[in-house]
Amino acid sequence: MSNENKTIHDFELNLICDFFSNMERQGPGSPEVTLKALGFTDNLNDKSLIADIGCGTGGQTMVLAQNVPGKIIGLDFLPNFIEIFNRNARQLGLQDRVKGIVGSMDNLPFQNEELDMIWSEGAIYNIGFERGLNEWRKYLKTGGYIAISESSWFTDERPAEINKFWMDAYPEIDTIPHQIAKICKAGYLPVATFILPENCWTEHYFALKIAAQEIFLNKYAGNETAEEFSALQSVEEELYRKYKEFYGYVFFIAKKIRQ
Repeated sequence: MSNENKTIHDFELNLICDFFSNMERQGPGSPEVTLKALGFTDNLNDKSLIADIGCGTGGQTMVLAQNVPGKIIGLDFLPNFIEIFNRNARQLGLQDRVKGIVGSMDNLPFQNEELDMIWSEGAIYNIGFERGLNEWRKYLKTGGYIAISESSWFTDERPAEINKFWMDAYPEIDTIPHQIAKICKAGYLPVATFILPENCWTEHYFALKIAAQEIFLNKYAGNETAEEFSALQSVEEELYRKYKEFYGYVFFIAKKIRQ
């Protein structure tokens, strides 16, 4: 398999984890966008319980915690991310309300209708957009919110090069109207949908990768697989800059409207 046909899923988890543990966010986003999405919800109080699923090291979780009441549980299947997450919570004095746990998004450790809100930035693709919407819904109280950012097509047709890249990486990527239809079908009321601005990719993701790449390549000097993985990160950036009018991340905020 040549490097150009590889996707992130072809690499060992410890390499992926090592690379992204040096970044505040593990995907496109920003504190401003997290707060914008939060602004479409209105149901939280001191007794609320929020789950951030696929939380990574918790960049967005800490922003949430500083702006909402209640408790937040961050869940990720990579122990190293959760270790960093809990360290960040302690450093910000949030450890009484914010806790990271190791777990799998296809087997959540919550009771039915226990959660007031489910948050997930750039992570639902690990289980699949439609499957996540359907399986996570039972954990939400009626009237509770789900807020997720997901890679999406902006057009019905797109150039072959970028289409192939995404079909290899994540075949379930879809257009915004189709994704909203899936939200409705799963028993939610769509509340808001907005495209993440370009700076979520450039300033808050690609720019931060430069330092992470340097640390990573120093640690794995001479390791061909690590060098391939690092090169793939640069390919992702090149493709985004070339084809950004065809795709991006979209925030979907929706409300559970019935049991």
